[in-house]
Amino acid sequence: MSMDMKPMNGKRVVITGGGSGIGADMALGFAEAGAEVTITGRRRETLEATAERHPAITARVADVTSETDMVALFEALGEVDVVIANAGAAESAPLSRTGLDQWQRMLEVNLTGVFLTLREGLSHLRDDGRLIAVASTAGLKGYAYVAPYCAAKHGVVGLVRALAQEVSGRNITVNALCPGFTDTPLLEASIDNIMAKTGQTAEQALAHFHSTNPMGRVIQPAEVTATALWLCGPHSGAIHGQAISISGGET
Repeated sequence: MSMDMKPMNGKRVVITGGGSGIGADMALGFAEAGAEVTITGRRRETLEATAERHPAITARVADVTSETDMVALFEALGEVDVVIANAGAAESAPLSRTGLDQWQRMLEVNLTGVFLTLREGLSHLRDDGRLIAVASTAGLKGYAYVAPYCAAKHGVVGLVRALAQEVSGRNITVNALCPGFTDTPLLEASIDNIMAKTGQTAEQALAHFHSTNPMGRVIQPAEVTATALWLCGPHSGAIHGQAISISGGET
C-alpha cells in the first residue's frame, strides 16, 4: 500500500487489550493503514509479540482497571486521534452460583476499564477524533450463564450513548462495536470450558457457537477491524452514538 493510499497516515491510535484477539488484529490493521499504534495490556510478553509484527506498533503495559495506570498512559502519550477500548474478559456461571467477586471482576474489566479508557482518551483527543468501545452482542441481548458479562456490556453501550450526547458539538464521534462470537482466544477458552463441564468434543462445542449466528459461523477479527477502520475514515462523521452489531444477523 503506497503512502498516499494509507487512510490513517499520521494518526495516533491507542488500543487497549491489544496483545491478542480482536485487539491485536486491530493493531495490525491500523498500522497497515498508516497509523502509529500503541497497544496496552497487562501481559508484556503478549504485547511485545504483537508489536514485533509491525514497526508502527508500540507496546506499553497498563491495566485498564487501574485509574493510575490509565491516567499515566495518556499523559505519557499526549494527543491522540483514535482510542479503542477493547480490553475485556469473560467468565461463566449460573447467576445462583455467581459470587460477588466474579461479578465485580466482570464489571471492573469490561465496564470500569472502558470508562477509564474513554475518559482519559477524551481528555487527550484531537479534533475530529474517534472513540470506540468494543462491546459485544451481549450488550444488545442476554445470554445464559454470563449475566455479569452481559450486564457490563449493556453498560458499555449505555456509556457510549450517553457520552455521544455530551460531545456531539465537538467534531468527534463515539461508537460501540458489538461482535457476536468471534474467533479469538476468548472463544477458545469458552470451548475448553464447555468441554470440561459437559464432556462435549471441541467440534460439538464450536457447533453451539456457530448455531447462534444465522450465517452458521463465528465472526472473524478482521471483520471487526474493518468496521473500526470505517468508523475512523473520512465519511463516517455522522455515525455517532451507535452500537453496531457485527453478528451475521444474530441481533
